Amino acid sequence: MNLFEEQQHEFIPRHIGPNDTEAKEMLKAIGVKDLVELIDRTVPASIRMSQSLNIPAAMSENEYLKHIHEVSQKNKIYKNYIGQGYYDTIVPSVILRNIFENPGWYTQYTPYQAEISQGRLESLLNFQTMVSDLTGLPIANASLLDEATAAAEAMTMFFNMLNKDHDHISRAKFFVDKEIFPQTMDVLITRAIPVGIEIVVGDYHTAKIDSSYFGAVVQYPNNIGAIEDYRDFINKVHKAGAYIVMATDLLALTLITPPGELGADCTVGSVQRFGVPLGYGGPHAAFFSAKDEFKRNIPGRIIGVSVDAQNNRALRMALQTREQHIKREKATSNICTAQALLANMAAMYAVYHGPDGLLKIARRIALLTKTVAEAIEARGFDLVSDHFFDTITVIVDSIEAYKAKAESQKINLRYIDNTHIGISLDETTTIEDLYDLINCFENDTNPVAFDIYEDTGSHHIPPSLTRNTEFLLHPVFNMHHSETKMMRYIKMLENKDLSLNTSMISLGSCTMKLNAASEMMPLSWPHWSKIHPFAPGDQTKGYHFIIDELSKYLCKITALDACSLQPNSGAQGEYSGLLTIRNFHKANGEEYRNVMLIPISAHGTNPASAVMAGMKVVVVKALDNGYIDVDDLKAKASQYAKELAGIMITYPSTYGIYEETVKEITEIVHHYGGQVYMDGANMNAQVGLTAPGLIGADVCHLNLHKTFAIPHGGGGPGMGPICVKNHLAKFLPGHSSEVKLQTSENNSTISGLTFHGAVSAAPFGSASILLISYGYIRMLGYEGVKTASEYAILNANYMRAKLEKDFDILYTNHHGECAHEFIVDLRPFKKSAEIEAEDVAKRLIDYGFHAPTMSFPVPGTIMIEPTESEDKKELDRFCEALLNIKKEILLIEEKKFDIKDNPLKNAPHTQAMICNSQWEHSYSRERAAFPLPYISENKFWPSVARVNNTYGDRNLICTCKPVSSYMDQEA
Repeated sequence: MNLFEEQQHEFIPRHIGPNDTEAKEMLKAIGVKDLVELIDRTVPASIRMSQSLNIPAAMSENEYLKHIHEVSQKNKIYKNYIGQGYYDTIVPSVILRNIFENPGWYTQYTPYQAEISQGRLESLLNFQTMVSDLTGLPIANASLLDEATAAAEAMTMFFNMLNKDHDHISRAKFFVDKEIFPQTMDVLITRAIPVGIEIVVGDYHTAKIDSSYFGAVVQYPNNIGAIEDYRDFINKVHKAGAYIVMATDLLALTLITPPGELGADCTVGSVQRFGVPLGYGGPHAAFFSAKDEFKRNIPGRIIGVSVDAQNNRALRMALQTREQHIKREKATSNICTAQALLANMAAMYAVYHGPDGLLKIARRIALLTKTVAEAIEARGFDLVSDHFFDTITVIVDSIEAYKAKAESQKINLRYIDNTHIGISLDETTTIEDLYDLINCFENDTNPVAFDIYEDTGSHHIPPSLTRNTEFLLHPVFNMHHSETKMMRYIKMLENKDLSLNTSMISLGSCTMKLNAASEMMPLSWPHWSKIHPFAPGDQTKGYHFIIDELSKYLCKITALDACSLQPNSGAQGEYSGLLTIRNFHKANGEEYRNVMLIPISAHGTNPASAVMAGMKVVVVKALDNGYIDVDDLKAKASQYAKELAGIMITYPSTYGIYEETVKEITEIVHHYGGQVYMDGANMNAQVGLTAPGLIGADVCHLNLHKTFAIPHGGGGPGMGPICVKNHLAKFLPGHSSEVKLQTSENNSTISGLTFHGAVSAAPFGSASILLISYGYIRMLGYEGVKTASEYAILNANYMRAKLEKDFDILYTNHHGECAHEFIVDLRPFKKSAEIEAEDVAKRLIDYGFHAPTMSFPVPGTIMIEPTESEDKKELDRFCEALLNIKKEILLIEEKKFDIKDNPLKNAPHTQAMICNSQWEHSYSRERAAFPLPYISENKFWPSVARVNNTYGDRNLICTCKPVSSYMDQEA
């Protein structure tokens, strides 16, 4: 390779941890001569890819940044007044720089290890407090994927609460007001049909709600901007014994009566306008708040207050027994992530501006909207409503002339239909902007003039719906308003969290690889960040170039034929793939095919997604070696031959092995008329070596936030696109521009339609982060992505080889090799020393490491996945830590450490514990905090001791304490 070719391939050694010398040492430790031999011993020959991937060659980082800038210029930045749930916003620079662009905030995983996650847990608690205060409801979760899926989650929650027996549904109807956002309508329909929910669309004024309804949803302010008083309708719904969810806007709620005070049971919405870029649809965080009675049914994460082992305040994820990981096919939601990074940005936006700042922003927008409305009315136009916050809808004879004029001024308006034009103003709108905006409705014979009067009233908000209650009274929202204070507050929280910029995070099944700076940087550029998801196609050619190219690459990598990039999480990808299979069978006249075979080792989202797609789950057994029991599979495929919809498999398996029988498994399912769904969670061990299509999969979802380098964000964002074979392509998800409704007396009913609908609010999900995966593939090229898979396997097998003399490794293939991850059995230590997997996980924190995945897929074990990005020294440090912990367990077994008072049971050790003048343990402070020499070079101190989970669930507190509680304490 000459100098210039080396430059072209420079990103490969920057992404991959071990250098050539280290790789040779690692291969020697494994007992193979080279990487080729290791891969031959690991990946079955029958499924190997015979040629190189047909994707572009590698690019240097500098070359890539020039390329992606050129592509960005194909997008056109117009002034957006489209609204529809998406608004331009001013991202405070202190938040952009210190959170959005900071690996200390975007590289962590979901905060399962609470002791090393206190920073983002506090920020998410701030988020919950913000949502709870503004919506007027007592409990909020830590974010969902987007507003439309949040509304669908509320619908499902209500449905399950009032229909305990799904075989005998007594209340099937859900009322949807006709003035809800269209994208929310789309997702509600998609989610309703498989589980037997009957969507009824109508006008809330005339709706007849009876005992056949379980719930209703209204938009506040609504789709056309009108602020409606829903009190009578809410009472009508409650009188029928049903529940109501209000989709709302947090900024509007600074001025209008909160839904909780109107009687709503639940609220949903998006926090995008709280300082999160448009990004052509995402990622953005949704919110979800509810009455206290729903606290054990709310989907997603809830952050709660507890105490640690030293009786100090500590935060953790509360009520985790609600999660699908535990409930599996009994789960009512497949949500297994959130939008933590974006929720943190929104929470910090509220912290930075405070209640007064938010009110001023809202009042400015309301005043500008009032000015525009009155100027347009003065020119002879009518508005559909006189009560509004930031959005008005203008009635015109025909939109064409106004559209042409707007476009000539680089303005996007919302063309609702041929006679209605929507205008939504936002934080970025200035007085100067109003001249061009009003000019869209001017006849060009008069110069544009208008009056703007800064009054103290609420403009066009009716007195009966004007907010009178205070919000955001907690000190955190009232003390960080200078940039210095804000910067230090963000840094203080960051320092409490262990991220990839501290050490390796070896979570099995999570693929915590490098999120390279060059992949991330373009996300902040305005030509990517300022594009509205419903902007006209001629303004979004840059995005469509990326979408088309990335779709092609993913199809080549999976050996499948078509791709949808809409699902905005892995679980959404699962659901979309299963809907695709369901709709395929339905189109073939085989709607009765509703049985999904799922191996017992599957991730909890698999059965949860299957149930949501209207399928019946049948579990397939595993053999002692971790392989799927083929005999049991044959028996069950035969037993359910007529009803068989398909099978969900993960490859390599969740046990970290390439099953040689995988082709036989896919052939059995196809023989009985089923489709093969492959969970792409472990795709990092397939790329360039094998592919779902070669193995026999019909559909596969990909976790772009694992294999393709999108960061996990501390619990979101993610992307879960699906690739399918040709025969399934026409059943991929998509938004409907128009849905034909069956009309009844007062309402329109949607049920039983063959509708391959939307699974996310935006047409391409969280489109802006697709740039990261595109950059990953372009900079690595066809050689690099394969090398990444090979080194993922190398790193895992090197660690396995280093640990197997001291620990039982549960599953390997007939050569004794694992795939890209492996399971360490810790159960023997429970008998010998009363040490649990949790004790080992917490002790690893003292060594500066995040624990591997605990007790999944096997209780009492840890699953280790190092990824290709970690170098040999980091792998050695981790192995050294685990081996030293094994020595500490031996000291307990030998009774040299007390069985209750030892470094593992007391872990993790905080700085306060170590510096305390009283030390009454049987081991030294040095042993507690610095058990190995390398730790003193870069010690990571947990900010709390071991968190008491039980206390937090028994005493559930999910918001920051109000100021009054601090006054009570002082008294």
